[in-house]
Amino acid sequence: MTPAWDAAIALLLEGVSRKELEQRAGRLSVTYREGGTSAGITVPADALAYLVTRAPATYAALGAVFERVAEAAPDFAPGALLDVGAGPGTAGWAARDAWPSLAAVTMIEPNATFRDLASQLMPDADIVAGRLGMDLPRTDLVTAAYVLAELPEASAGDTARQLWNAASGMLVLVEPGTPAGFARIRAARAALIEAGGHVVAPCTHDSECPLQGDDWCHFSQRLARSRDHMIAKGAKVPFEDERYAYVAVSRMPVEVRASGRIIKPPVEARPGITLPLCGASGLRNAFVARRDKDAFRIARKKRWGGLL
Repeated sequence: MTPAWDAAIALLLEGVSRKELEQRAGRLSVTYREGGTSAGITVPADALAYLVTRAPATYAALGAVFERVAEAAPDFAPGALLDVGAGPGTAGWAARDAWPSLAAVTMIEPNATFRDLASQLMPDADIVAGRLGMDLPRTDLVTAAYVLAELPEASAGDTARQLWNAASGMLVLVEPGTPAGFARIRAARAALIEAGGHVVAPCTHDSECPLQGDDWCHFSQRLARSRDHMIAKGAKVPFEDERYAYVAVSRMPVEVRASGRIIKPPVEARPGITLPLCGASGLRNAFVARRDKDAFRIARKKRWGGLL
């Protein structure tokens, strides 16, 4: 997270009982484990608990996704963002970090408590009461993060097409890095390619996804926990790993394609390092021998989720 985001949250937490924050965070955690959603958050204190315990991981995942998108499409410079299912506005902050060109941010959120919180965090954003299914304004960049997870898997393709119709430049979808989250991303990806979109990331191709069986494409982002984050979650470890799945689709073809993306953690052994890749030719393992010193030095710097 950026210092500005941290400072904005710290300002909202002034005078808030950390004990109450921990208790509310605990109840929210139970609700989510039992299949509840953010729609059940109806009071400001619960929204603050969500902001402290859940938003940091969401922010970290979105920041990593937007960084990958900017890397793959360096000429993309959106002037306006539409975030659907915005929650407290996490995507808006992360997008502005990735694209300084963003001048206008519109958030669509059905939950009044979250809308109020988002307006405090980003006063210059246009925050609208609404939900999927409403008429959406056409915008350079459209995002929807952890939204498809609250819908039936069978609706992922139709929902993605609706969001796509609002994107004049690019659509970015992010979901939990679980088999269910990836299933929704995979269905959305197929629907968007059929609608004429070009995949920017994570895929380096527009071909059918080569993953088979129970395998799923996901990535991980580590984030440091703040003191308030640790207190609210009752955590002992000062960091957290957020697993996520995503797809970014553009109306413009990608001019330069990398040969592949590293879709699992690299495996280093005595002979060398193996990079599990997905590319236009499908799945493959790229092996770099330790004796090839220059190539091995480069390969060791590669990380899960990066391009080759």
